[in-house]
Amino acid sequence: MKAPKFLDPAKAGELYKLDYEALQAEAEQYARDNSIRKSATDKKKVNLTIIDNQITFCNPKWGELYVGGRSGNAAVEDSARIASFICKNLGDITSISLTLDTHTEMQIFHALFWVNDKGEHPNGKFCPFIELADVKSGKWKPNPAVAVAVGNKNYVDLQRYVEHYCSQLEKDGKYKLTIWPYHGMLGGVGYAIVPLVEEAVRFHSFARCARIDFQLKGGSPLTENYSVFRPEVLTDHNGNAVGHRNAVFIKQLLENDMVIFAGQAKSHCVAWSIRDLLTEIKAVDPALAKKVCLLEDCTSPVVVKDVQGNTIVDFTDAADAEFESFRKAGMKIVKSTVPLANW
Repeated sequence: MKAPKFLDPAKAGELYKLDYEALQAEAEQYARDNSIRKSATDKKKVNLTIIDNQITFCNPKWGELYVGGRSGNAAVEDSARIASFICKNLGDITSISLTLDTHTEMQIFHALFWVNDKGEHPNGKFCPFIELADVKSGKWKPNPAVAVAVGNKNYVDLQRYVEHYCSQLEKDGKYKLTIWPYHGMLGGVGYAIVPLVEEAVRFHSFARCARIDFQLKGGSPLTENYSVFRPEVLTDHNGNAVGHRNAVFIKQLLENDMVIFAGQAKSHCVAWSIRDLLTEIKAVDPALAKKVCLLEDCTSPVVVKDVQGNTIVDFTDAADAEFESFRKAGMKIVKSTVPLANW
C-alpha cells in the first residue's frame, strides 16, 4: 500500500496551513482505493494516544520548550515517525486521542508565580527547581500580586499551600517543582498540534470516519499536570480539591483491546501518564498492562542546555528507567517501523 500523497516526513519541523477539504477528498479516495473500512466496523479496538505533540514541544524555532533530546532534533524526528506510523497502520488504528498541554501565565510552574526578596522572578528559561527548603527559608515566595488571580486566596493561605505542595511532591516521589519556560499557552502558536501530525490524524479521521478525541490538561493554576490522567497534587492543605482524576478517559482507554502511546516528553508527560495508567490498571487487573504498547522511537526526554550549549538538565536516564519499569509490568515496548499487525 502506497503512502498517502500528503505524507512528507521532511515537513515534520515546518509550520504550514492545512487544506482540510483537499485532505478529506484525498483520504476518502485513499480509503476506497485501498479497501479501508470505517472504524466502527473494527472487531479489534486499537487506540493511539498522542501526548502533547504540540508546536511548543516539537518545533525548534517556534517551540517554547522544544524537546531536542540529546541529539537536538529528537521531537522533529519523533513527529515524522508518528505521522508515518498512522499512515502505515491506517486500517488498524480504530481511534486517536490527542492530549493538549493547556496553560496560562499565572500557574505554579511559571516564573510570574514566584519572587525572591528583591522582587525578582526565577529564570524559567533554564528550568530552576524550587524545593521545600527554598519555600521554608523564604528563598522563593509566592508573588503577592497573583494571590487573588489564582483562586481568591489570601497571601498567608497561599504561602501555606505552596509549602504543602512541595512537601506533597517529595512525599509522593514526584519531580521537584520545576519553573518551566512559558509553554503550551492557550491561544498561542505553540499550543497547536504539529501540522504534519495533525494532517495524519485528520487524514485518519476522514478516511475511517473516526472522531478525534481531544483531551485537555494542565489548566489548574495550583498544580503541575504532567499526566493526562491526574495532576501532580490533588488536594490543598485544607483537603480541598485543586484537580481531579480523568476517570472518564481512563475507562475509555481500557475498553480498547490495545492502547498505544507516543508523544512528548518521554521523561515527563508521557512517563507520568503511563505511570498513572499503570496504577489504575493494577487496582483493577494487572494483566491489563498487556494492552498497553509504547512507541519507543516516537517519544524523547527533556534535555535543557544553556546558551553555550552546556547541559543543565538531562532526564534521559530517568525516562529510560521509567520505560524499563513499564516493560517489567507487562507493557510492550515497540518501534513504529514494525507493522502493528505483527505486534
